Amino acid sequence: MATLRKAGAYSKKYARPYTRVSKKKSKNFIKTVPASKITKFNMGNVQAYQSGKYNVILRAICKEQIQIRDNAIEAARQGITRALEKTIPNQFYFEIKVHPHHIQRENKMLTGAGSDRMQTGMQRSFGKTVGRAARVKANQQLFFLATSGDKQVNAIRKAITAIKARLPCRTQIVIEKVKTN
Repeated sequence: MATLRKAGAYSKKYARPYTRVSKKKSKNFIKTVPASKITKFNMGNVQAYQSGKYNVILRAICKEQIQIRDNAIEAARQGITRALEKTIPNQFYFEIKVHPHHIQRENKMLTGAGSDRMQTGMQRSFGKTVGRAARVKANQQLFFLATSGDKQVNAIRKAITAIKARLPCRTQIVIEKVKTN
């Protein structure tokens, strides 16, 4: 597998890539769409959440407009889920609220000795697809978590704080109490 470029190459605040995928293949800007690396969007005890047993909702909110790559969202999801399954198993509901729809491209350049004849520089440099990203606006919700009890709330806050380094943006945790049935 090829190495990824650093996130700064894609997390521009105002970048808007050509990502049109049409039903007619000839009208597509992008011919092949890479698969999303996010495997699950809903985790934890779904039945308890749907029946209204959780009275505390925690939201991780992005504080700036940015693009977040799907592998960063997946790394954050795995970190939160692993920490919560270890400390409060089956006592939470976790949902990812952003979806990576935008396709990222890369103009591959050859480096090293003897690679002069293969590359064309910036001529026809639309690029090949390398991944997906989610366009996130300021104050948009990234993650949604529901639970009940002070011990569980502290565990969730600790888990979200631990994964903040994996996300390319500043985040804020908002806690809300909900009346249960």
